Amino acid sequence: MSGAAAPGRTARPRRLGAAIPVAALGALLWAPAAHAAPPPGASSCSGCHGVAGGAVPALAGRPAGEIVADMQAFRTGARPATVMDRIAKGFTDEETRAIADWIAAGSRANAQP
Repeated sequence: MSGAAAPGRTARPRRLGAAIPVAALGALLWAPAAHAAPPPGASSCSGCHGVAGGAVPALAGRPAGEIVADMQAFRTGARPATVMDRIAKGFTDEETRAIADWIAAGSRANAQP
């Protein structure tokens, strides 16, 4: 069989083999952060904030900026709390932002069909 195309068809180079690894790499690089390991301290949040309708508000669905602002308010005493003021003081601004980003990314990933 020659390399010529069948009558009525044009010959196309085969590049599918290279496209598959590139697509797989892209999926790995752009995977939602929800699948990433939680930053230090983040997994303990779900102990109290993991269930909607519980005694404390759930964090799922909240934007990262809102979580950061609440943590800062707890840390400074601007927002009254029973234990969150002490918990918030245990995190740096960078740690708080990383946790908030991770929680918000997980909420977005879970909200997509």
